[in-house]
Amino acid sequence: MTTANEGLSQQEFEKLRSLIRTECGIHLNAEKKTMLEIRLKRRMQHLQLPTHAAYCDYLFGPGGQDVELVHLIDAVTTNKTDFFREAEHFEYLVAEALPELDARKGAARKCVVWSAGCSTGEEPYTLAMVLAEYTQSHEGFRFSIFASDISTAVLDKARMGVFKSAVVAPVPQDLRQKYLMRSRDPGSDLVRVVPELRARIEFRRINFLDPDHRLPETPEIIFCRNVIIYFDRPTQIRVLQNLVRQLAPGGYFFAGHSESLQNMDLPLVSAGPSIYRKRR
Repeated sequence: MTTANEGLSQQEFEKLRSLIRTECGIHLNAEKKTMLEIRLKRRMQHLQLPTHAAYCDYLFGPGGQDVELVHLIDAVTTNKTDFFREAEHFEYLVAEALPELDARKGAARKCVVWSAGCSTGEEPYTLAMVLAEYTQSHEGFRFSIFASDISTAVLDKARMGVFKSAVVAPVPQDLRQKYLMRSRDPGSDLVRVVPELRARIEFRRINFLDPDHRLPETPEIIFCRNVIIYFDRPTQIRVLQNLVRQLAPGGYFFAGHSESLQNMDLPLVSAGPSIYRKRR
């Protein structure tokens, strides 16, 4: 007899991880079984399902995936990010990438940046601060940021642009004063990104396995950092080929410091540590 304290059976785990891999490319190895059990408990409580077996019956039952699949993916995605994470990338962006793109296209131009796998928004808001600063010293320069993630839960948080003070600690003091508003509640430790910066970013749910991401504009810069480490090698190649296909010729691709794009048959050349350019 199944009790509320029992976790996933091995058969249930295999069925779930096969579905997750098929739908979003994330590979859960055998050691992730306990993690998955723990993360599903909140959904089980919300749905008033007493056991993991009951959850699987619901998910794989008639119409279950139509409503529950997005919540399952929310539960298994890892969303570790920081403001100004891997800061050398933002330094290179300002010192090398943006001036080169400006010189190639002329002064009055718009730069489109895609934060792919944006999580709770720290990366696109960092980009918005950096690009807003660049705009002030380069007349005619304009930018827009497109930010995507597969998790609807983190996208909802990202759109709000609200963070705890400890989270924004990596943001330089002068940028904090310009682009972050403190709560009117003196007892609160929350800050919010200013409206004019939030308006520069369009957030949208995107599954990297979808063949057509339907981007509103062609990006000249893609930040996709610390994302492909959750995929197996064949899925990494498939995802990266799709992402780079949508990057403008001569555009820049920023990967995570721990990620290698070698031997993946991509039209990229190295421009710096974990920084690449698409061949023209």
